[in-house]
Amino acid sequence: MPTFRELQRAARQPQPQLPVVRLALTGDCATQMLATALQGEAAMRGFRLELFEADYAQVERSIMDPQSELRLFQPEVVVVFQCVQAFSRLHARRNMAEKALAAEERLTFWREACADEGLKGVKILYLNYPELDDGIFGSFSNSVAGSLLSQLRALNQGLAQLSREFSHFSVCDLSALQAQLGQQRMFAPSIYASTDLTLSLEALPYVAARIIDIVAAWRGNFHKVLICDLDNTLWGGVVGDDGMENLQIGHGLGIGKVYAEIQLWVRKLRERGIIVCVVSKNDEAVAREPFLHHPDMVLRLDDIAVFIANWDNKADNVRRVQSILQIGYDQMVFLDDNPFERAMVRENVEGICVPELPDDPAEWLDYLAAQNLFETASVGKADAERTAQYQAEQRRQSTAQKYTDEAAFLASLQMKAKVEGFTPFNTPRVAQLTQRSNQFNLRTVRYDEAQIAALETDAATHCMAFSLSDRFGDSGLVSVVVLKELDAHTLFIDTWLMSCRVLKRGMEDFVMNAICQCARNTGHTTLKGEYRPTKKNGMVRGLLPQMGFRLEDSTAEADRYTLDVADYAAKKNFIAEE
Repeated sequence: MPTFRELQRAARQPQPQLPVVRLALTGDCATQMLATALQGEAAMRGFRLELFEADYAQVERSIMDPQSELRLFQPEVVVVFQCVQAFSRLHARRNMAEKALAAEERLTFWREACADEGLKGVKILYLNYPELDDGIFGSFSNSVAGSLLSQLRALNQGLAQLSREFSHFSVCDLSALQAQLGQQRMFAPSIYASTDLTLSLEALPYVAARIIDIVAAWRGNFHKVLICDLDNTLWGGVVGDDGMENLQIGHGLGIGKVYAEIQLWVRKLRERGIIVCVVSKNDEAVAREPFLHHPDMVLRLDDIAVFIANWDNKADNVRRVQSILQIGYDQMVFLDDNPFERAMVRENVEGICVPELPDDPAEWLDYLAAQNLFETASVGKADAERTAQYQAEQRRQSTAQKYTDEAAFLASLQMKAKVEGFTPFNTPRVAQLTQRSNQFNLRTVRYDEAQIAALETDAATHCMAFSLSDRFGDSGLVSVVVLKELDAHTLFIDTWLMSCRVLKRGMEDFVMNAICQCARNTGHTTLKGEYRPTKKNGMVRGLLPQMGFRLEDSTAEADRYTLDVADYAAKKNFIAEE
């Protein structure tokens, strides 16, 4: 974790080439040092904050007044820091009956703010409340509705509920962070007394990191893949030397309990939608045996999307994982007990996250939880199906090696695609794809669920969601297109993105055929599109020219193209429409 001084230095470095996020910060305590920490942390993550800091203790007016400086700034993200000390002062001035209503009054305000039409396109990130026990009722505080502790807990529960009700409202969990760091590290009374700064200098980098974790996730920058070693990482011992029966796994006393709990953590990640892979220096049959036959194994082969066990170096095997998943290295986490292997992967696979695990495995879970490695912008039903989809992809690639004729292989897949509009059933996955897709994404426009639902009801917008299946399995929803009418004759490709796991199967040709068919069906004769470059979407730089579009103009911001629909000839592919 960088120090506050290191964040200060990073914030001062001019980096005009970095992509910009417009962020507003408002609070009822001193926020200047938090603003600096946020700018430094963002710079270290590869983007730049254009930051507006609202006036001190003007939260409600800044949020609700359409003419406030904050609203006129037109932020993409608003970070709200209403500190526990200010709430405690407000709570203390009330009589007992009023104390019991303090949390609900604040929640009512934020529910109204979330419903405000002027804020629906803005991400609101609210820092919740670390627990502060004033000691007035002792342990009986839990039984008194109006006690400070009860009201703080009610506030945090209510904020969590708001985040479930409104997709553009999220909570940064300061309460959980204080549980990890401890109140004495989070709060420095002497500094608070002289500056009204409610976060210690030690805590500021941790808080800034958590906030930027969430902002980065909204931008599509987060970890999707966990790659694990096996020997002395998921179990104690070396299976090839010790034998399966002598491995240390299990819930009795001893180190075996630690490895069982590590496996439980990995399985929970897999159930959430993280893609779990294995890279091990082992004979494959020997490495697979514990997954198949050890009675105390928590993880089974069905939990592993890609399983690679051989005697090659692990950096090369991580590259093999990437070739199957088609996911960037910067979205991968590599876990290995061996410092040499960690260094090998860290130095030879650019962008991958390699946590420097403590020497004692008993400390790993606390360490990994504190790293907040798997922040996310959303969780949906499709996440749970991802492992099976990548297992099917590994089988496809194995089958492809048996074919010398690519066309024959594609025909053998017996692919079928379903094309539909945005519906209440697919809206969560559509929104998730817009937030997560970085590589095959022409313009990298992010939408949340409410915005996706609004697009579908807009008569001037045509929305398409594409699902793909074949004889190996169902890949689910893999591509999203949003077309917007510019005039009676012209459609603009606002969004065209696709999951990289279906590359090289002709899906882009199928989608382009569907786009042109939509244009014809709606009486439009011209398609316009643009490519907006990012650090990650270089693979689609030439997509529109390949589809027959001609370049209209090119700037540093975007390349703009046009296509006469009458000139487009449908492209051959091996995908049948359901």
